[in-house]
Amino acid sequence: MTTSSSLSTGQTGATGLTSLSRATRRRLGQGAHPLVGKCLIALGSAAALGSTFLAWTWTTAFPGDLTVTGYPGGNQLITLFLSILTLLALAPALVPGGLPGTRWMAPRGSARLLRGLALANAASTGYVVIAIAWELGGVANYVAGTWIAGASALLAVLGAWLLPDDDHEPAPARPTPRWAQVVVVFVVVMLGLLVADFGVTTGFSEEFIGFCLGAGFAGRGLAASGLFDRFSALTAANRTATGCAVLAAAVSFVFLQSSDAYTSVADNILIFATVALGLNIVVGLAGLLDLGYVAFLGVGAYTAALVSGTAASRYAHVVLPFWAQALIGVAVSVLAGLLIGAPTLRLRGDYLAIVTLGFGEIFRITMNNLDGQSGPQVTNGAEGEYGIPDLRLFGYDFGRPHTVLGHTLGRFGNYYLLLVLVIAVVIFIFARVDDSRIGRAWAAIREDETAAEAMGVHGYRFKLLAFGLGAGLAGLAGTIQGHLTSTVTPDQYTFSSSAPPNSAFLLAAVVLGGMGTISGPLLGASLLFLIPDKLQFFHNKQLLLFGIALIVMMRLRPEGLVPDKRRRLEFHERETAAEEAYEELVADGLDGADGSDGLDELEAGARA
Repeated sequence: MTTSSSLSTGQTGATGLTSLSRATRRRLGQGAHPLVGKCLIALGSAAALGSTFLAWTWTTAFPGDLTVTGYPGGNQLITLFLSILTLLALAPALVPGGLPGTRWMAPRGSARLLRGLALANAASTGYVVIAIAWELGGVANYVAGTWIAGASALLAVLGAWLLPDDDHEPAPARPTPRWAQVVVVFVVVMLGLLVADFGVTTGFSEEFIGFCLGAGFAGRGLAASGLFDRFSALTAANRTATGCAVLAAAVSFVFLQSSDAYTSVADNILIFATVALGLNIVVGLAGLLDLGYVAFLGVGAYTAALVSGTAASRYAHVVLPFWAQALIGVAVSVLAGLLIGAPTLRLRGDYLAIVTLGFGEIFRITMNNLDGQSGPQVTNGAEGEYGIPDLRLFGYDFGRPHTVLGHTLGRFGNYYLLLVLVIAVVIFIFARVDDSRIGRAWAAIREDETAAEAMGVHGYRFKLLAFGLGAGLAGLAGTIQGHLTSTVTPDQYTFSSSAPPNSAFLLAAVVLGGMGTISGPLLGASLLFLIPDKLQFFHNKQLLLFGIALIVMMRLRPEGLVPDKRRRLEFHERETAAEEAYEELVADGLDGADGSDGLDELEAGARA
């Protein structure tokens, strides 16, 4: 509850401005002929598409080789895809009611969809145009294709803003056979895989920034059009098929890679995401603020390393199979969680956060002191456990290349498949617990612990259960991390460092992604790992990145990137009420033909 309430600060002032901007766009659109806006969108998108087949600069000094005429490359691929997507999105807006067969593209109206896609194209293309002048030393490095790309993208944005708002409640989805629904789910998930693969495998920072800008604005437009809600309803009705599709897409990723360069990045993202899901149980479901959670990852890693047979271990003569290492690592992590939680979980809010932060530091200092001088010889102190051998599971050596379906999997590819299996197990546990009696008890504690206890919920017992379960999932990820990195040192498990996972960024992944959801922490963990990895400017400035992202999210989307329905309603209650009141004014025709006077009163009340 403390975490949720702290993020809601300042939201009430933003809701009025949001409804105001939408109302203003509606009135502006009523003064312009919609056909003009549609023509500008079509002309701008077609010209931007054509510009990708022209050179954008004359020198190869800019990354991506934008000097070639005849086929797109680098950032031009992003502009090409967004231009095609914008032209396709015009189909529902060409005639009233949309062209037959295209109405599904904009269930709530096509204006917001077109604005989002046009902005995505303008932001991504405009960034490249500005970057060419900035990095190469001026607009003298522009060629005809550069001017066409920049001007046409802006032309499409102008046309999109001339369109009147056509927001409406989506019509009920037409009944379709179950097999058709399953096919749609698989196709959409596989398309998402291709988009994610492009983002992960971007070779330079300019391309990654352009991808993030395009994906961000396009995603906002797709969400505003109602497509995401429609797809969410489809996945909710086909959970088994959705799970199989996501698992198939995750496994397919490794077969799209020609080397281990990007598979190693995916491995680290999966470890980060697995631990973030465990923390989501503590923070998102139970509402407990834990600032030392990364220590449980270290407990699992050290436990597995000590019994892995590495020569650096004091117990080098003890060599256990991986399944035994995983069981022991999880058990020790759960025990550590219970030992820390038992005396401290009677605290609440900031006091609990301070205690968990202290535990994280105590773990790191203790591992440093178990070096034979400051304390017993157990962990080799600052040197840590090194030379940890690769896993062998049922005769499968993860350190050697294997050929699967005609594709050679290297060391990181082998670990990737194991991590996909582990995170699938973690997601299954999270989903089942969330839908159970225990999950409902955690929700009650998170909202109001005093009221929950008055209704018979044993708060202390359920909070201790959340702490232990979250610690166990982190320990499971730690047992794999030790073998993947071959080295376990105390400095890997701090509150904040130059590289994740650390406690600050694990918490950021949960909060920014969306507390209490499954896909939210996965998305948050991916972004927070990829952005510093792709952008060298942020390599040693992760706390700066975290602070900027947190401020922006609190202002624009306090419920997270992928919120659950309850949190979305909590944070946007006033905005929803303002939109409903506006729709009633327009429907009733109050105070004029277009309800403008009543709208002015509504906007004044929203500002107040």
